[in-house]
Amino acid sequence: MLISKPPAILKPLARDLIWDIPNDEGKVYLTFDDGPLPGVTDQILDMLREARGRATFFCIGNNVKKHPGLFQRILDEGHAVGNHTMSHVNGWKTNEKEYLQEVKDCQALTGTNLFRPPYGRIKKRQVRALAPHYKIVMWSIISGDYDSSISKEKCYSIVEKNLKPGSIVVFHDSEKAKESVLDVLPRTLCLMKEKGWTSHALQFD
Repeated sequence: MLISKPPAILKPLARDLIWDIPNDEGKVYLTFDDGPLPGVTDQILDMLREARGRATFFCIGNNVKKHPGLFQRILDEGHAVGNHTMSHVNGWKTNEKEYLQEVKDCQALTGTNLFRPPYGRIKKRQVRALAPHYKIVMWSIISGDYDSSISKEKCYSIVEKNLKPGSIVVFHDSEKAKESVLDVLPRTLCLMKEKGWTSHALQFD
């Protein structure tokens, strides 16, 4: 079952993790996991450019290696990038040494201070090892675009119902999310425009 919002109890229990960025300036933080992937990432970039929005792409290292030109386009167009491990490993099922090596190998390609654990699954020991070096970014809304059992209308409804300034929203620039994200993203951008909200890339000192 999709949990579109993190349970409120998790936030105080995971203070080293970033769940949202509250603000009074109408800033929303759209993020995209698992790319870059031709046929998806490029269309997302086109939509963001048309809307004059910025976003954050949490990239899988192996996909960066396969599609370096698309990765460079993300950077050239003013978006932020984050580390999503080299091969999308599950932290709960991976020992610390292997997990940290996955992060290190991806870091060599992305050069970022942002990290998001694949599946949102990360052990406390892994958090302790990574927190001194990265901002570990979770989310306040997960759209469900990757789940074939969730319709595009339901996916948009999840975002529409929960979106507000400060939200960190998870979409995916992956093959299995393609149909939903390319439908839901433009509607989300229109909704934000109607409300006077703007899409920003994640940035931390």
